[in-house]
Amino acid sequence: MRSNGRASLCARLLVLGALAAAVLAGGKQSALAAGENAGPSRAVVVPGFWDPRRRPERPDLSRIQTIRFLTDVDYPPFDYNGADGNPAGFNVDLARLICDEIKISCTIQARPFATLFDALNDNRGDAVIASIAPTAETRRRADFTDPYYRTPARFVARTDSAFGDVLPERLEGKKIAVVAGTAHEAFLKAMFTEAEVRAYPNAEAARDALRRKEVDLLFGDGIALAFWLNGAESGGCCAFRGGSFLESRFFGEGVGIAVKRGNDLLRLALDWALFQLWEKGSFTDLWLRYFPISPF
Repeated sequence: MRSNGRASLCARLLVLGALAAAVLAGGKQSALAAGENAGPSRAVVVPGFWDPRRRPERPDLSRIQTIRFLTDVDYPPFDYNGADGNPAGFNVDLARLICDEIKISCTIQARPFATLFDALNDNRGDAVIASIAPTAETRRRADFTDPYYRTPARFVARTDSAFGDVLPERLEGKKIAVVAGTAHEAFLKAMFTEAEVRAYPNAEAARDALRRKEVDLLFGDGIALAFWLNGAESGGCCAFRGGSFLESRFFGEGVGIAVKRGNDLLRLALDWALFQLWEKGSFTDLWLRYFPISPF
Protein backbone atom coordinates (compact mmCIF):
# COMPACT_ATOMS: atom_id res chain seq x y z
CA MET A 1 0.00 0.00 0.00
CA ARG A 2 1.09 3.58 -0.41
CA SER A 3 0.81 6.60 1.79
CA ASN A 4 1.22 10.07 0.31
CA GLY A 5 4.72 9.05 -0.83
CA ARG A 6 5.45 6.01 -2.30
CA ALA A 7 7.74 -11.68 22.17
CA SER A 8 6.07 -15.09 21.88
CA LEU A 9 2.76 -14.10 23.46
CA CYS A 10 2.54 -10.95 21.40
CA ALA A 11 3.18 -12.77 18.16
CA ARG A 12 0.71 -15.52 19.07
CA LEU A 13 -1.96 -12.87 19.64
CA LEU A 14 -1.16 -11.38 16.23
CA VAL A 15 -1.58 -14.77 14.58
CA LEU A 16 -4.94 -15.15 16.27
CA GLY A 17 -5.84 -11.67 15.10
CA ALA A 18 -5.10 -12.68 11.52
CA LEU A 19 -7.40 -15.67 11.88
CA ALA A 20 -10.10 -13.43 13.36
CA ALA A 21 -9.84 -11.18 10.34
CA ALA A 22 -10.42 -14.19 8.12
CA VAL A 23 -13.42 -15.37 10.10
CA LEU A 24 -14.86 -11.86 10.03
CA ALA A 25 -15.54 -12.27 6.35
CA GLY A 26 -18.50 -14.45 7.32
CA GLY A 27 -18.31 -17.21 4.78
CA LYS A 28 -17.32 -15.15 1.76
CA GLN A 29 -13.82 -16.59 2.11
CA SER A 30 -12.21 -19.74 3.39
CA ALA A 31 -10.79 -19.16 6.86
CA LEU A 32 -7.30 -20.57 6.34
CA ALA A 33 -6.06 -20.82 9.91
CA ALA A 34 -3.03 -18.66 10.54
CA GLY A 35 -0.06 -20.83 11.38
CA GLU A 36 -0.99 -23.66 8.99
CA ASN A 37 0.78 -24.48 5.76
CA ALA A 38 -0.70 -22.75 2.76
CA GLY A 39 -0.14 -25.56 0.31
CA PRO A 40 -1.47 -25.51 -3.26
CA SER A 41 -4.42 -27.73 -2.40
CA ARG A 42 -5.75 -25.41 0.29
CA ALA A 43 -8.61 -23.01 -0.35
CA VAL A 44 -7.72 -19.49 -1.42
CA VAL A 45 -8.24 -16.88 1.28
CA VAL A 46 -10.02 -13.70 0.29
CA PRO A 47 -9.83 -10.74 2.64
CA GLY A 48 -12.95 -9.31 4.18
CA PHE A 49 -12.67 -6.43 6.58
CA TRP A 50 -16.37 -5.71 6.91
CA ASP A 51 -18.18 -6.74 10.05
CA PRO A 52 -21.57 -8.24 9.12
CA ARG A 53 -22.88 -7.14 12.51
CA ARG A 54 -22.26 -3.50 11.60
CA ARG A 55 -24.18 -3.07 8.39
CA PRO A 56 -23.80 0.47 7.04
CA GLU A 57 -27.05 2.32 6.49
CA ARG A 58 -28.03 3.13 2.95
CA PRO A 59 -27.59 6.89 2.45
CA ASP A 60 -29.74 9.04 0.19
CA LEU A 61 -28.12 8.00 -3.07
CA SER A 62 -30.48 10.22 -5.09
CA ARG A 63 -28.32 13.17 -4.06
CA ILE A 64 -25.33 11.73 -5.92
CA GLN A 65 -25.49 12.31 -9.67
CA THR A 66 -22.06 11.08 -10.73
CA ILE A 67 -18.70 10.13 -9.27
CA ARG A 68 -15.45 11.29 -10.83
CA PHE A 69 -12.82 8.79 -9.69
CA LEU A 70 -9.13 9.70 -9.80
CA THR A 71 -6.35 7.13 -9.93
CA ASP A 72 -2.84 6.70 -11.28
CA VAL A 73 -1.27 4.09 -13.53
CA ASP A 74 2.05 3.12 -11.94
CA TYR A 75 1.05 0.63 -9.26
CA PRO A 76 0.14 -2.68 -10.92
CA PRO A 77 -1.92 -4.74 -10.46
CA PHE A 78 -3.98 -2.11 -8.67
CA ASP A 79 -3.55 0.74 -11.16
CA TYR A 80 -1.91 0.63 -14.59
CA ASN A 81 -2.42 1.54 -18.25
CA GLY A 82 -4.56 -1.02 -20.03
CA ALA A 83 -3.96 -2.26 -23.56
CA ASP A 84 -6.29 0.46 -24.85
CA GLY A 85 -4.42 3.19 -22.98
CA ASN A 86 -7.15 3.65 -20.39
CA PRO A 87 -6.73 3.10 -16.65
CA ALA A 88 -7.01 -0.53 -15.62
CA GLY A 89 -6.41 -2.70 -12.57
CA PHE A 90 -8.03 -3.89 -9.39
CA ASN A 91 -8.88 -0.40 -8.14
CA VAL A 92 -10.35 0.62 -11.48
CA ASP A 93 -12.54 -2.46 -11.73
CA LEU A 94 -13.64 -1.95 -8.12
CA ALA A 95 -14.63 1.63 -8.90
CA ARG A 96 -16.78 0.37 -11.78
CA LEU A 97 -18.44 -2.19 -9.51
CA ILE A 98 -19.21 0.57 -7.01
CA CYS A 99 -20.84 2.66 -9.70
CA ASP A 100 -22.93 -0.29 -10.85
CA GLU A 101 -24.01 -0.91 -7.25
CA ILE A 102 -25.01 2.71 -6.68
CA LYS A 103 -26.49 2.81 -10.19
CA ILE A 104 -24.96 6.08 -11.26
CA SER A 105 -22.56 7.15 -13.99
CA CYS A 106 -18.87 7.42 -13.20
CA THR A 107 -15.68 8.55 -14.85
CA ILE A 108 -12.18 7.29 -14.07
CA GLN A 109 -9.28 9.61 -14.81
CA ALA A 110 -5.58 8.89 -14.35
CA ARG A 111 -3.24 11.53 -12.96
CA PRO A 112 0.31 11.44 -11.58
CA PHE A 113 0.20 10.05 -8.08
CA ALA A 114 1.72 13.13 -6.46
CA THR A 115 -1.10 15.33 -7.85
CA LEU A 116 -4.10 13.24 -6.75
CA PHE A 117 -4.87 15.05 -3.50
CA ASP A 118 -4.47 18.46 -5.13
CA ALA A 119 -6.85 17.46 -7.92
CA LEU A 120 -9.37 16.19 -5.37
CA ASN A 121 -9.27 19.37 -3.32
CA ASP A 122 -9.41 21.58 -6.43
CA ASN A 123 -12.69 19.84 -7.33
CA ARG A 124 -11.26 18.11 -10.39
CA GLY A 125 -12.48 14.78 -9.01
CA ASP A 126 -14.72 13.40 -6.30
CA ALA A 127 -12.87 10.33 -5.03
CA VAL A 128 -9.33 8.96 -5.20
CA ILE A 129 -8.97 5.19 -5.53
CA ALA A 130 -5.24 4.58 -5.75
CA SER A 131 -4.17 2.29 -2.88
CA ILE A 132 -3.62 5.15 -0.46
CA ALA A 133 -3.38 4.34 3.24
CA PRO A 134 -5.10 6.57 5.78
CA THR A 135 -2.34 8.04 7.93
CA ALA A 136 -2.07 11.15 10.09
CA GLU A 137 -0.65 12.99 7.07
CA THR A 138 -3.14 11.81 4.46
CA ARG A 139 -6.08 12.40 6.81
CA ARG A 140 -5.13 16.07 6.90
CA ARG A 141 -5.76 16.18 3.15
CA ALA A 142 -8.81 13.94 2.73
CA ASP A 143 -11.40 11.78 4.46
CA PHE A 144 -11.36 8.03 3.88
CA THR A 145 -13.81 5.18 3.60
CA ASP A 146 -13.39 2.10 5.72
CA PRO A 147 -10.49 -0.09 4.49
CA TYR A 148 -11.31 -2.38 1.57
CA TYR A 149 -7.99 -4.19 1.72
CA ARG A 150 -4.90 -4.38 3.85
CA THR A 151 -1.35 -5.45 3.03
CA PRO A 152 -0.41 -8.48 5.14
CA ALA A 153 3.09 -9.55 6.05
CA ARG A 154 3.93 -13.19 5.30
CA PHE A 155 6.67 -15.76 5.75
CA VAL A 156 7.99 -17.66 2.74
CA ALA A 157 10.08 -20.85 2.82
CA ARG A 158 11.57 -23.13 0.19
CA THR A 159 9.19 -25.86 -0.90
CA ASP A 160 11.65 -28.55 0.25
CA SER A 161 11.66 -27.23 3.81
CA ALA A 162 9.67 -28.66 6.69
CA PHE A 163 8.44 -25.34 8.06
CA GLY A 164 4.80 -25.19 9.02
CA ASP A 165 3.92 -23.10 12.02
CA VAL A 166 5.88 -19.87 12.34
CA LEU A 167 5.46 -19.04 16.02
CA PRO A 168 8.57 -17.49 17.58
CA GLU A 169 9.46 -20.48 19.76
CA ARG A 170 9.70 -22.62 16.63
CA LEU A 171 12.03 -20.18 14.87
CA GLU A 172 14.68 -19.86 17.54
CA GLY A 173 18.06 -19.62 15.84
CA LYS A 174 16.54 -19.69 12.36
CA LYS A 175 17.84 -17.22 9.78
CA ILE A 176 15.17 -14.91 8.32
CA ALA A 177 15.76 -12.61 5.34
CA VAL A 178 14.06 -9.23 5.29
CA VAL A 179 14.52 -5.89 3.53
CA ALA A 180 16.54 -3.49 5.66
CA GLY A 181 14.83 -0.47 7.16
CA THR A 182 11.28 -1.73 6.64
CA ALA A 183 8.38 -2.27 9.00
CA HIS A 184 8.90 -5.98 8.38
CA GLU A 185 12.40 -5.80 9.85
CA ALA A 186 11.10 -3.85 12.85
CA PHE A 187 8.34 -6.42 13.39
CA LEU A 188 10.76 -9.35 13.35
CA LYS A 189 13.10 -7.67 15.81
CA ALA A 190 10.23 -6.87 18.15
CA MET A 191 8.32 -10.16 17.98
CA PHE A 192 10.75 -12.88 16.86
CA THR A 193 13.56 -12.00 19.22
CA GLU A 194 15.23 -15.43 19.20
CA ALA A 195 15.49 -15.65 15.42
CA GLU A 196 18.51 -14.42 13.45
CA VAL A 197 17.26 -11.51 11.36
CA ARG A 198 19.34 -10.88 8.24
CA ALA A 199 18.65 -7.57 6.50
CA TYR A 200 19.19 -7.15 2.77
CA PRO A 201 19.26 -3.94 0.71
CA ASN A 202 16.22 -4.79 -1.42
CA ALA A 203 13.53 -7.40 -2.02
CA GLU A 204 15.43 -9.09 -4.86
CA ALA A 205 18.48 -9.66 -2.67
CA ALA A 206 16.34 -11.07 0.14
CA ARG A 207 14.60 -13.46 -2.26
CA ASP A 208 17.90 -14.57 -3.74
CA ALA A 209 19.18 -15.35 -0.25
CA LEU A 210 16.26 -17.71 0.30
CA ARG A 211 16.73 -19.36 -3.09
CA ARG A 212 20.45 -19.88 -2.42
CA LYS A 213 19.65 -21.36 1.03
CA GLU A 214 21.57 -18.65 2.85
CA VAL A 215 18.50 -18.22 5.07
CA ASP A 216 15.68 -20.45 6.27
CA LEU A 217 12.81 -18.05 5.71
CA LEU A 218 11.90 -14.79 4.03
CA PHE A 219 9.53 -12.23 5.59
CA GLY A 220 7.93 -9.37 3.70
CA ASP A 221 5.00 -7.77 1.92
CA GLY A 222 2.41 -10.47 1.25
CA ILE A 223 1.06 -8.93 -1.95
CA ALA A 224 4.47 -8.52 -3.57
CA LEU A 225 5.45 -12.01 -2.45
CA ALA A 226 2.25 -13.51 -3.86
CA PHE A 227 3.09 -12.18 -7.32
CA TRP A 228 6.67 -13.36 -7.04
CA LEU A 229 5.56 -16.87 -6.04
CA ASN A 230 3.04 -16.96 -8.89
CA GLY A 231 5.57 -15.74 -11.48
CA ALA A 232 8.37 -17.29 -13.47
CA GLU A 233 11.06 -15.48 -11.48
CA SER A 234 10.57 -17.68 -8.42
CA GLY A 235 10.90 -20.85 -10.47
CA GLY A 236 8.54 -22.64 -8.10
CA CYS A 237 11.22 -22.58 -5.43
CA CYS A 238 9.14 -21.41 -2.55
CA ALA A 239 5.74 -21.11 -0.89
CA PHE A 240 4.00 -19.24 1.88
CA ARG A 241 4.29 -20.65 5.37
CA GLY A 242 1.97 -19.83 8.24
CA GLY A 243 -0.68 -17.15 8.16
CA SER A 244 -0.81 -13.43 7.60
CA PHE A 245 0.27 -10.71 10.02
CA LEU A 246 -1.84 -7.53 10.03
CA GLU A 247 -0.75 -5.66 13.16
CA SER A 248 -1.58 -2.03 12.40
CA ARG A 249 1.22 -0.63 14.56
CA PHE A 250 3.68 -2.02 12.01
CA PHE A 251 1.70 -2.54 8.81
CA GLY A 252 -0.87 0.26 8.81
CA GLU A 253 -4.65 0.52 8.94
CA GLY A 254 -5.32 -0.61 5.40
CA VAL A 255 -6.33 1.10 2.17
CA GLY A 256 -9.43 3.23 1.70
CA ILE A 257 -10.98 5.50 -0.92
CA ALA A 258 -10.25 9.18 -0.33
CA VAL A 259 -12.90 11.90 -0.66
CA LYS A 260 -12.76 15.62 -0.08
CA ARG A 261 -12.83 16.45 3.62
CA GLY A 262 -16.40 16.95 4.81
CA ASN A 263 -17.99 15.07 1.92
CA ASP A 264 -19.75 12.68 4.27
CA LEU A 265 -22.51 11.78 1.82
CA LEU A 266 -20.10 10.36 -0.75
CA ARG A 267 -17.95 8.66 1.88
CA LEU A 268 -20.98 6.93 3.40
CA ALA A 269 -22.27 5.98 -0.06
CA LEU A 270 -18.93 4.38 -0.93
CA ASP A 271 -18.86 2.53 2.41
CA TRP A 272 -22.37 1.22 1.75
CA ALA A 273 -21.51 0.11 -1.78
CA LEU A 274 -18.30 -1.63 -0.69
CA PHE A 275 -20.21 -3.58 1.96
CA GLN A 276 -22.84 -4.60 -0.57
CA LEU A 277 -20.18 -5.81 -3.02
CA TRP A 278 -18.52 -7.89 -0.32
CA GLU A 279 -21.80 -9.35 0.94
CA LYS A 280 -22.92 -10.32 -2.56
CA GLY A 281 -19.57 -11.95 -3.38
CA SER A 282 -18.62 -9.47 -6.11
CA PHE A 283 -15.58 -8.29 -4.17
CA THR A 284 -14.46 -11.90 -3.72
CA ASP A 285 -14.82 -12.59 -7.45
CA LEU A 286 -12.77 -9.51 -8.29
CA TRP A 287 -10.06 -10.38 -5.76
CA LEU A 288 -9.66 -13.92 -7.07
CA ARG A 289 -9.30 -12.61 -10.61
CA TYR A 290 -6.30 -10.49 -9.62
CA PHE A 291 -4.77 -12.66 -6.89
CA PRO A 292 -4.65 -16.35 -7.92
CA ILE A 293 -2.18 -16.91 -5.06
CA SER A 294 -3.71 -15.11 -2.12
CA PRO A 295 -1.40 -12.86 -0.07
CA PHE A 296 -3.57 -13.74 2.98
